[in-house]
Amino acid sequence: MSTSITTAFVAQYESEVKHLFQREGGMLRNACRTKENVVGLTTTFQVIGKGSASTKARHGVITPMNVNHTAPTCTLVDFYAGDWVDRLDEAKIQHDERMALAQAGAYALGRKVDDQILTELDNTSQTTASWSVASNAATENSFLNWIKAVDALDVPNDGRRYGVLSAFAWAAAMKIQSFARADWVGADRVPYREGAPIGRWKDWNRVMWTVHTGISGHGTATSKGYIWHRNAIGYATGAVPSNAGEQSNQVNADITWHGDRAAHFINQWMSGGAKLIDDTGVVECDFDDTASLPTS
Repeated sequence: MSTSITTAFVAQYESEVKHLFQREGGMLRNACRTKENVVGLTTTFQVIGKGSASTKARHGVITPMNVNHTAPTCTLVDFYAGDWVDRLDEAKIQHDERMALAQAGAYALGRKVDDQILTELDNTSQTTASWSVASNAATENSFLNWIKAVDALDVPNDGRRYGVLSAFAWAAAMKIQSFARADWVGADRVPYREGAPIGRWKDWNRVMWTVHTGISGHGTATSKGYIWHRNAIGYATGAVPSNAGEQSNQVNADITWHGDRAAHFINQWMSGGAKLIDDTGVVECDFDDTASLPTS
């Protein structure tokens, strides 16, 4: 277990331990095209290009579309999240340390998935002008110009567009009435409320938006944001052997007693990888997170 466990002893702290504030696991995996139970180190995502219709003369030969096919390769990486729980330390605390560490491990693996996806989103070559927060109107125009840049690339507007913002960019967006108020968004499309069907996402202008602290440059003058189509980014998970020797999907957990240490080792593991499938389906926008929010 962590050497800092003594700080959780009953004599010093309350019986219920609360995790340090953190992003509770992954947020972006469901916004990607997914492939599960992959056996092996790599897999591919099949991509079919655009076709072009043509005319023909009566009884003439039809010109084939010759649609381009590509298969980007996604490499899976193995991750582990584990820690020790000393048996006698467990007698000095009133919370379930093993369960607390299992939860912390799940959060850590979820954040690792998001890190992989954000790294791939950052590989796009499609960019638009940086946001301006000189006023609320300028912020809204920047927002709409960003969406317009996505439209110009013929990215399908089918409800599967996603957008991720830094905390600063989210705060700036919340000063736009049509973004912030349910009158425009719809009461049933507001994120974070109990029972919300879209969880942490806000549906606005046919893009599902969320705030994320793992974005490249978050909190700096070179922060980034992305709009992408679900089919433009892929995430593959490996078929991970369970304790019974069977192949199970995504994350596995194990709690093992080690007599020589008089401690349990709590461990979770997964295998996964992200891949940018279609560069034209992701558009990056830059933010200055050190700027001041507009006052009007």
